[in-house]
Amino acid sequence: MMKSTIALCLLASASAFAPASVQKTSSTAVNALIDEAFGVSVETGNKCPPLGREILKDAGPGGVKWFQNAEIKHGRIAMVATIGFLTQKLGVHFPLYLGPSGSNCFNPESTDAWLLSSSTGTTFSDIAHAAPLDAINMVPYAGWFQIFVVAGWFECIAYNRQWKEGRAIPGDYGYDPLGFTKKKGGIESKDFESLRMKEIKNGRVAMMTIAGWVANEAIPGALPVWHP
Repeated sequence: MMKSTIALCLLASASAFAPASVQKTSSTAVNALIDEAFGVSVETGNKCPPLGREILKDAGPGGVKWFQNAEIKHGRIAMVATIGFLTQKLGVHFPLYLGPSGSNCFNPESTDAWLLSSSTGTTFSDIAHAAPLDAINMVPYAGWFQIFVVAGWFECIAYNRQWKEGRAIPGDYGYDPLGFTKKKGGIESKDFESLRMKEIKNGRVAMMTIAGWVANEAIPGALPVWHP
């Protein structure tokens, strides 16, 4: 009877500690997965920051890859946005394709300006004089519809190439007009890995930059450092 009681006690003790052990092992594996994810660098001591760790604590490899894709996309958009914001703020504009001379850096005034919206009477020259946030508000609904259609079309292509075709590297959507992936070693080379890290870091800076510029544009004085 005594032996049976002791055996039951030992079994109960073992079963009580088993889940904690499994949970600890699982937690360690998740932390290792997060810290070894591409993009974690010296700026944060080669470890994922606490907020990122909290967000990714329940994410598996697929979840981490999804967030990596999201960061790269937002970074790329932010880099383009900073260029667009800066050129608009400084009054630099590109000539219209086969259009009049209005709305460009050589001659922003024009008596023959193309209409951006016939319903509102807004011309491209009007956009040339507008502040960045005002220029956004001047885009008609049809323009926004076109933007969302093109963005949705791109997202469909990106999803198919990243997830359906099983491309291993986040942000690889098969679009490489400059031919970086065609060089020696291809997309797996060390040189290309360095370019990927630079893109991520520049994207992070661009996201913070455009957020600060837009905040200052909406609330003057919100950004106490240099801004266009």
